[in-house]
Amino acid sequence: MRWLVTGAGGLLGRDTAGLLRARREPVTALDRAALDITDPEAVHAALAAHRPHLVVNCAAYTAVDAAEHDEERALRVNGDGPRLLARACAAHGARLLHVSTDYVFAGDARAPYPEDHRPGPRTAYGRTKLAGERAVLSELPHASAVVRTAWLYGVHGPSFVRTMIRLEASRDTVDVVDDQRGQPTWSADLARTLVRLGPRVGDDVTGVLHATNAGEATWYDLARAVFRQLGADPGRVRPVGGAAFPRPAPRPAYSVLAHGRLRNLGLPAPRDWRAALHEALPAVREETPRETP
Repeated sequence: MRWLVTGAGGLLGRDTAGLLRARREPVTALDRAALDITDPEAVHAALAAHRPHLVVNCAAYTAVDAAEHDEERALRVNGDGPRLLARACAAHGARLLHVSTDYVFAGDARAPYPEDHRPGPRTAYGRTKLAGERAVLSELPHASAVVRTAWLYGVHGPSFVRTMIRLEASRDTVDVVDDQRGQPTWSADLARTLVRLGPRVGDDVTGVLHATNAGEATWYDLARAVFRQLGADPGRVRPVGGAAFPRPAPRPAYSVLAHGRLRNLGLPAPRDWRAALHEALPAVREETPRETP
């Protein structure tokens, strides 16, 4: 099976392509410089040249706050790009596994969001990602799947976990939001799920699925867990409300996703976020530049 990973220079794309290489799967990994998914000619040329059986789209505009002032550009990447990929996949007989986000929901639930919950994005980023979901599923309904995830961190790119590692080394105390709840998710665990799902896309895997680590936490909980694992006093992390950090894009108060589809497909249950963090943190720490006080 030939794979093509877009957005392969980013956090999730690098993990996904790396895992496929480790498994000795034929994979073409294209970063933004190698493939602009908003360029229809480039997209068709890439699929014609590499003839993948499956495209995993990890390319995205992820600057949540910037999207509030530049929704048109975000929509080109998050909405038009997936549509072009889906059309090219249809033309070249490929399948498509597209990565989306918890931001498609309003973030005001009190129980984990199932896959069929009605979307209601409250940010430009969420609206553009929802447009991408709908484009993929309408253009390629029988040969595509959308995987929503949340709160990603990993070795290769910026994340909250890497920020906490740096701040632990440079500040006596850190104020962290304690009124937003979600699922910290290690990008390597998500990559493993994508690789398991890939060969089944278009068969018993279509539509929308959720894939995160299990359990739930606030940002404050996650920060304390990082400090504790670093051997630092978690009491140095101080809880504050989200109002203390006003942002152009409102953050969801509740972003926990249910995993019903994964369970029904017989895939391994996602492991708890604490177990994933325990394994991930040494590698993340090693690759995180340290700040001096």
